[in-house]
Amino acid sequence: MEIKRDISDILEQWKDSAGRKPILLTGARQTGKTWVMETFGRQCFEHYAKFDFDRQPELKSVFQVTKSPDRILKELALYCEEPILPNKTLLIFDEIQECEEALNSLKYFYEEAPEYPIMAAGSLLGVAVKERKMTVPVGKVKILKLFPLSFKEFLRASDANTFKYVDSLSEIRNLPEIILNKLRSEYRRYQVSGGMPEAVVALLGNRGIGAVESTLQDILDLYEMDFAKYAEARDIPRIHALWHSLPSQLSKENRKFIYKVVRSGARSKDYEDALMWLEEAGLIYRIYNISKPGMPVSAYQETNAFKVYACDCGLLRRLARLPATVVADPTSNYTEFKGAMAENAVLQSILPLSDGQNPCYWTSGATAEVEFVLQWGEEVIPVEVKAENNINGNSLSEYNKKYSPEYRVRFSMLNLQFNQGLLSCPAPLAGWLDKLLRMAESRKPGSLHGGKTPRPVSF
Repeated sequence: MEIKRDISDILEQWKDSAGRKPILLTGARQTGKTWVMETFGRQCFEHYAKFDFDRQPELKSVFQVTKSPDRILKELALYCEEPILPNKTLLIFDEIQECEEALNSLKYFYEEAPEYPIMAAGSLLGVAVKERKMTVPVGKVKILKLFPLSFKEFLRASDANTFKYVDSLSEIRNLPEIILNKLRSEYRRYQVSGGMPEAVVALLGNRGIGAVESTLQDILDLYEMDFAKYAEARDIPRIHALWHSLPSQLSKENRKFIYKVVRSGARSKDYEDALMWLEEAGLIYRIYNISKPGMPVSAYQETNAFKVYACDCGLLRRLARLPATVVADPTSNYTEFKGAMAENAVLQSILPLSDGQNPCYWTSGATAEVEFVLQWGEEVIPVEVKAENNINGNSLSEYNKKYSPEYRVRFSMLNLQFNQGLLSCPAPLAGWLDKLLRMAESRKPGSLHGGKTPRPVSF
């Protein structure tokens, strides 16, 4: 089963762009980086030639003796059966973290041989760059991040007709009940498998929940081995402890990360390196608190107060040992953790829209908290997340009274509507948030129909 990834549209634009730079593809392990590169090479080029620096360590010598792209290409031609032709062959450098000279060579390919398109990726690339003090040719490469599948990508593969209906929406209106029910059902399945491609394929291939659980556990076990293999010895037990504390951290009512949940007496200075390791590996997202939603949002972050979410809701579910049957049943009541799962899934859908900028969350003393605050063009938008249909709570109302934002967003399992600046949106549509906000903006006097062009921005 082949699952179309949204990043393929970006890659097609890159292929034909002027001043094309080599691509450096980052992201957590098992998100499908190698598959994306090979599929793109197969579908969009006459040839592709893959060079794996982990499986073919002898390749390193090619880059260690010269920096000349012309000489490097002549040497690489000896290691592949495909012809290496300008603009017709995609060069794939996989596991590039194993050869710093190959990473540095991307600069020279951009400057001296841009007619040769290159994509490079590596396992734990961010960790390797930091730990080995490797040099990344900043400004000479285009860095793209591959996330786990969002629900939008999942739905396109699981229910093409429902996806086409939602994707073709041109105005904000109540969805037909049959569409809304299908979205709810598929969204719960998504929360079971998460967005790791192998787990999604197991689920959509009807291989049974046992295969899904086994796949997710294999990925978790691989991550555990990575801790031991790539982290500093002193940080390994701390990384383990932090990673396994995620379900407990997110089960708390306010979700704020507390070090003593990791270990009694734990201090921030002892665990900061371990947290950063998990971030560099792409396994967690750190969401900082703000008490004032100013512009830019990043300038108001309080770095001593944050939440930590998992990179994938399926992995989080498996890490917590939450049975799939509980998630799949809409009547199941697993209290605070149900809210955490809802927030994690929404975060996964909006992060690919955010251009590398994580959202924040807002608090007002101990009286109110809004799950996410996004910067959308010139607007700062509060986003509330509800696990099901219960939308009680005054946090979003209090935020509105204090700051009167142009738009507010509430994700739940209720139907789609827009009223007096509040976009009430089914959580499965989080991946279409940018489009929905543009629709909301078009309703303003002077916007779109009044002759004003919608803002050409994402988050």
